Amino acid sequence: MGIGACALALASTWTSGPLATGIGAAVTAVYTLVADHLRPQHAERSVAALLRTASGGIPRVGQVDRPELAGVHPADGQHAHGSATPYVERDADPLLRQALERGGFVLIVGESTAGKTRLAYEVARSCFPRHAFVRPLTRAALTPAIEVAQRRRHAVLWLDDLENYLGADGVTASMLAGLLQGRPGRVVVLATMRSEEYRRYDAREESRLTGSDRDAWRVQREVLHLAVKIRLARHWSTTERQRATAHRGDPRIRLALVSCDRFGLAEVVAAGPELLGAWENAWAPGANPRGAAIVTAAVDCRRSGLRRPVSRQWLQDLHPPYLAERGGPDLQPEPFAEAMAWACKAAYATSGLLIGNYSQGYTAFDYLLNVPGLPPVPDHLWQALLSRVEPADAFDMGLLAHQASHLSRATAALERARAGGAAGADFVLAIVIGDSGWPRRAVRDLESIVRRRNARLGLRHPDTLAARHQWAFFTGETGDSQAAAAAFSELVTDAIAALGPEHTDTLAARHQQAYFTGEAGETQAAVRQLQALLDERLRLERPDHPQVLAVRRSLVWFFSLHGDLAEAERQLGELLADAQRCLGPDDPHTLAIRSTQAAFAARAGRTVEATVAFTQLVTDRSRVLGADHPHAIHSRLQKAQALVAEGRSGQARDELTQILNDAQRVLEPGHRHIALTGTLLDRLQPL
Repeated sequence: MGIGACALALASTWTSGPLATGIGAAVTAVYTLVADHLRPQHAERSVAALLRTASGGIPRVGQVDRPELAGVHPADGQHAHGSATPYVERDADPLLRQALERGGFVLIVGESTAGKTRLAYEVARSCFPRHAFVRPLTRAALTPAIEVAQRRRHAVLWLDDLENYLGADGVTASMLAGLLQGRPGRVVVLATMRSEEYRRYDAREESRLTGSDRDAWRVQREVLHLAVKIRLARHWSTTERQRATAHRGDPRIRLALVSCDRFGLAEVVAAGPELLGAWENAWAPGANPRGAAIVTAAVDCRRSGLRRPVSRQWLQDLHPPYLAERGGPDLQPEPFAEAMAWACKAAYATSGLLIGNYSQGYTAFDYLLNVPGLPPVPDHLWQALLSRVEPADAFDMGLLAHQASHLSRATAALERARAGGAAGADFVLAIVIGDSGWPRRAVRDLESIVRRRNARLGLRHPDTLAARHQWAFFTGETGDSQAAAAAFSELVTDAIAALGPEHTDTLAARHQQAYFTGEAGETQAAVRQLQALLDERLRLERPDHPQVLAVRRSLVWFFSLHGDLAEAERQLGELLADAQRCLGPDDPHTLAIRSTQAAFAARAGRTVEATVAFTQLVTDRSRVLGADHPHAIHSRLQKAQALVAEGRSGQARDELTQILNDAQRVLEPGHRHIALTGTLLDRLQPL
């Protein structure tokens, strides 16, 4: 076949692709943990892991006279001065008081060491001094904590670092509703959460996950949606710094005021920057390199999704590869016992780089988790950790890996969670399998889940609707767009009846209905459906909401198939600028828009431009999603098509041969990417 004829034949194969979519360790003479010593690994659940008085009772809020007992990071110099740092009223103080007066569930969101827990502690002591202070110290203690709060006439359920209570066996919306229902003002749930953790559930993430794993975070997200949110900035305002000057007699406040142009005042008081510097400097030969390696292992345990402390033995087993990577014996590492003492030492009279003790286990100081430029969690840590954790921990690790597009890790973790009986693991695992390029297997697994949920809960229960959504989506991913469109049409009807027309799940189902309607060839009908959905989205959301951007992308694509391509390109250029501004350059939505833009260039005959664009997109998608991700393979296919259209058939043939090998290695047999690659190769064979 000649080059021109080949390019003409390949033009019909351009495709849009799928829719992208601290342990409170302080102990005083008054309070102690009345519990069995908790073994971090393979432990029996302890119903007594609540903060208690020495006599075993639940304290009142006003009796909790040290902030550390509520989870506040000890302040630099606190032990030397014998008291907590003076409290400086925050600008958010009145907002928090107002929210607590209304009762219910209040969540303070801010960066590590922004002062979230101290704010909650001071306001709670002021507002509810006679309420029971019910603080579970482990996720396993959550259920007994709720039972205690239900029995008390007045109680504050204290969930410092809420992320540690989410996930398998964690808090759910129904648990909180059952606790709070009919008891306005009598029970308050007061929680804190790091911004980085909260962002995993915000609108941007929800939009990014729409399509392939929209419901993987449903239970945890619904908990957050129940809360009244109070935002707390790390950097202090001018008025807050002015209030702090009244306490300049305290040397810790005085030092923080000098440094607060660069750091937050609470951040400096908690010695976050100093501890970070100590960690970084410890790698020097003869310093504390083994200690630095131990801290790095603890940090990466938390970054992997493990939300509970790890044992001393685990740290001893997990840290050696980090030490070896930095030079091993050449670093003159100290003995392990000395390294642990250094890492746990309150070097600046704070809680240290590691928080905890021998019996409770150890966790990394959360300030270290968000250091810019941290490398990815290495395979050696991930694999060693997964081999040790409980099924509920594996579930948490799998969810986090899935959201980060580490699909092979997510699969391994969720298979372990399912084998161990973790609730919901089978559902999320099916989604991950589908996302990994095995949609037919996902459809089979989801069919079984839909049947079980329908029999147990009913066809219109939210959990059944969620499973039906995923089943319909992956049905479309197998190539059966008509069946997917029909399934989503039924789902929309049932979602409207069960959830209402404005519910986020209803709107998501409408988007997928329109998308697969267009993929089935009814592009004008898809445009009408998407335009109506866009109007509804704009009525409910701001113009730069991620869901609005996603609908705009689908609308532009299907409009281009029967409308003015030049106008579609103009609209897409505006959309790309909005997405880069609102979502960032590496967001999967932004990458999907760039893919559409490159496809438009190819359709317009600008083949060199298309080749350059797809080449860069292959690099970026491989970096963000991984080289084996189906989206990355799809971009490689599109690049090969552009090479053919440009007349570079030999290079295209070589690249398609490699794509076929890679696709057959990671995708299920008969996957559409494999089929398309084979078709393209056949057309490029010499006559």
